[in-house]
Amino acid sequence: MKPTRLAFLGLAARRQSLPGFILGLLVFILAVTPAAAQEIGPENGTLIVAGGALTDPAVFRQFVELAGGPSAPIVIIPTAGGGDSYDQYFGGRRRFEEAGARDITVLHTYDPEVADTDAFVAPLLAARGVWFTGGRQWRLADSYLDTKTHDALWGVLDRGGVIGGSSAGASIQGSYLVRGDTRTNTVMMGDHEVGLGFLKGVGIDQHLLRRNRQFDLIEVIRAKPELLGIGIDENTAIVVRGDRFEVVGQSYAVIYDANATLDSGGLFYFLAPGDQYDMAAREAFRPGRDQTPLQRVTGTPWPPPL
Repeated sequence: MKPTRLAFLGLAARRQSLPGFILGLLVFILAVTPAAAQEIGPENGTLIVAGGALTDPAVFRQFVELAGGPSAPIVIIPTAGGGDSYDQYFGGRRRFEEAGARDITVLHTYDPEVADTDAFVAPLLAARGVWFTGGRQWRLADSYLDTKTHDALWGVLDRGGVIGGSSAGASIQGSYLVRGDTRTNTVMMGDHEVGLGFLKGVGIDQHLLRRNRQFDLIEVIRAKPELLGIGIDENTAIVVRGDRFEVVGQSYAVIYDANATLDSGGLFYFLAPGDQYDMAAREAFRPGRDQTPLQRVTGTPWPPPL
């Protein structure tokens, strides 16, 4: 068992002969002070947020491992795809089977009343991993937001599981829903603006460089400068634990922070595979022996638009 803060304090007191009343006061303060909650990411569990067209088998293997291995129950939710129906033969399960998963359930409805029933959420209560496939993210919001399914998804994280998604399945994980308009996916701030909120104060865009979308999130962050914008290119993902994430895959993630510019005046900057980012501190790091902050990023706020 890992020693607690109180155990270490008691050992220090015995070694240094601290007066009993001082030790008691310190123990009381530590006991009544709650542990710092995560500000952005979930307190427990892991998120995998992928930028679309995901084929990198390492990412799927990591998802299965985080869920608990090949025998872990995994749920795939294909609702964003907009098909008439989905059954247990859904082709999107193949990547997970290739990664070793043996216990897969496909779960789908467009009806939020169905999503709010105990019978529908039953597979989620045992799941250790949930994956949202691509399509249109507003379909996921219409079907699952503020239902028992939404609560059960939080339950997966609370017990240390993993939630992942690609393309629409990435954007839905933020609290602000980017490209949520039902008419077209070119509207950045549309008629659906609320995501499932696994990442608080975050808006997520996908297919970033492949579809020349790297400037699109600027509109969102100018309108809502309190948000953190994260863009993710295809075949690339961020793996989120608490308030930090690491970039994995084959391309780049991009940061849009209204209080950070490059020394050249640029409004966004790139993170390569292996780079890490602290979403609470809003600071990026390059891999190495030490946590070295990313060069050229300054604390200068964005200038007003011309």
